[in-house]
Amino acid sequence: MKEKAVIIILVLFALTVCLSHAGTEDPEARAVMQKVDDRDDGDRYIADIQMILIDKKGKRRTRTIRSYGMKKGEDRYRLMFFLSPADVRGTGFLTYDYRAAGKDDDQWLYLPALKKTKRIASRNKSRSFMGSDFSYADLTRRRLEDYRYTFYRKQKEAVVYGKKVWVIESIPRSRRVIEETGYTKSILFVRQDNYMVVRAVHFLKEGGYIKYFDVKHMRPIDNIWTATEIHMTKKQGGRTVHKTILRFSNVRYNQESVNEGMFTVRRLEKGP
Repeated sequence: MKEKAVIIILVLFALTVCLSHAGTEDPEARAVMQKVDDRDDGDRYIADIQMILIDKKGKRRTRTIRSYGMKKGEDRYRLMFFLSPADVRGTGFLTYDYRAAGKDDDQWLYLPALKKTKRIASRNKSRSFMGSDFSYADLTRRRLEDYRYTFYRKQKEAVVYGKKVWVIESIPRSRRVIEETGYTKSILFVRQDNYMVVRAVHFLKEGGYIKYFDVKHMRPIDNIWTATEIHMTKKQGGRTVHKTILRFSNVRYNQESVNEGMFTVRRLEKGP
């Protein structure tokens, strides 16, 4: 009985050590992610987006979007309108992306066929945005304090498209973050010369799905590194279930026509 008690104590001790280690964060990895967060990604911008949806059989559907964005202090606003095809024309999406910890982002979707604006609840932000492989949560920034960052155990550095990157594992600190994003963990590939996340592997909490984020093309526009083509691929058991391609064109920063008055529910309902 004494031997059995000793074994139990040792097992519990080992488990405690493991859990303690799992909860630690690497300050160096955290510093890299701080620079990602601090990176200048432009203000008062206008962009055209081509969204290509590809199903498992390779069938494609294409949508066009006009996107506007601006900063207000540490917060960010985004307004998007679908321009085509006809079945989604006039659909609008508005986001208030707050920086403050504990403050939920505000998101609204306007459906012109119903003439109705729907507020996206936190519990629904892990759902697909307009049938794409991007969720509503993917369209907002991650708050650094919501995650623990460590260099990935298998490799601290790698090369993506000929450029050196850091490989960082991101683990949500709470069940709330998992429920909101739908991700139990992410592996992030951060380019060392410009601090852009150029690749990511997201593990979903349900269905055994994995999503692969990949910046295929980027370039400096007005001295701001800008992604011009992004792929998001959803897989299950190694097989592609669906894929979304976003292609950005006519990206313009520091546009005087972009102002705070644009980012309202009334403007959302007015349409493009």
